[in-house]
Amino acid sequence: MPQYLIADAEDPEELWTDEGCFIREILSDARVPEVSLAEARVEAGITTQWHRVGVSEWYVIRRGEGLMEVGDESFPVQAGDSVAIPAGVGQRITNTGSEDLCFECICTPRFRPELYENIDPES
Repeated sequence: MPQYLIADAEDPEELWTDEGCFIREILSDARVPEVSLAEARVEAGITTQWHRVGVSEWYVIRRGEGLMEVGDESFPVQAGDSVAIPAGVGQRITNTGSEDLCFECICTPRFRPELYENIDPES
C-alpha cells in the first residue's frame, strides 16, 4: 500500500449499533489517531440512546430532520446543519421526519469503542 493511502476503495459495511442506529465507518484507523469519520443513519421515529463519548464530535446532517439533544439543550436539525458536541457531554438524536436521518460523524481524536458510555436511564 502506498505510504499516503490510508483507506482503500472497499465500501465499508453498515452495522447496527446498540445505540439505536446504523453506522458505517469511513475512516477509523490507528495510523490516523487524530480523527475518524463515520456515516450514521437513524430510521424514522427512532431516538438514539443517551450516551457520551470521550472525544469531540461533529455531526453534519446530510438528509432528513431531527431533534438533537446535547447536554441540557435541545434543538431541531435538518440537512445542511452541523452540530458540535464536546467530549464527555451527554447526547442523543431523534429522527422526527418520515425518511431516514443521515449524518456524518467526525471525531477528534479518533473514536474507539471503549470511549462510548451509555448513560440512558431507560437501558
